[in-house]
Amino acid sequence: MATSVQNQQVIDEFRANAGKVGGNYEGRPLLLITTTGRKTGTKHTTPVMYLAHGDGHCVFASKGGAPAHPSWYLNLVANPRVLVEVGTERFDARATVLGPDERDALYEKQSSLYSQFADYQRKTTRKIPVVLLTRV
Repeated sequence: MATSVQNQQVIDEFRANAGKVGGNYEGRPLLLITTTGRKTGTKHTTPVMYLAHGDGHCVFASKGGAPAHPSWYLNLVANPRVLVEVGTERFDARATVLGPDERDALYEKQSSLYSQFADYQRKTTRKIPVVLLTRV
C-alpha cells in the first residue's frame, strides 16, 4: 500500500477517534501536522509521533532512517507556520528546528522511549532533525 494511502487511513482514524489510532501507532503519542508545500503551496497533513516538551511538542524528521529528509520537514523549513492536531485539539503553531545540543538530548530521550528512533539514526548518515512545535 502506498504511503499516502496509509497516511490518509491513519489521518481518518485519528480524526474519527479523538486522536486515537490502532496498528503501528496504537498507544503511541501521535499528532497530525499540516504544512504548506514549498513548491506548490498545497496543504499536506502527515501523522507523526511526538514527544511533549514544555508547552510544545517535538517531532522527529526520521523518515524511517531514509537518506533524505521527509517532505513535511522540508516544507516547514520553508514555511514554519503549521497546523497541529493533538487529540481533539487543533491549533496554529510555529516550527523551530532545534540546535545540536537540545536536539541530541531530545532525540536521545525519544530513542529511550521508542527504540526504533535509535535504529532510524543508525540507518542514515544524516543527522535526523528535531523540530519543536509551539502554539502561536
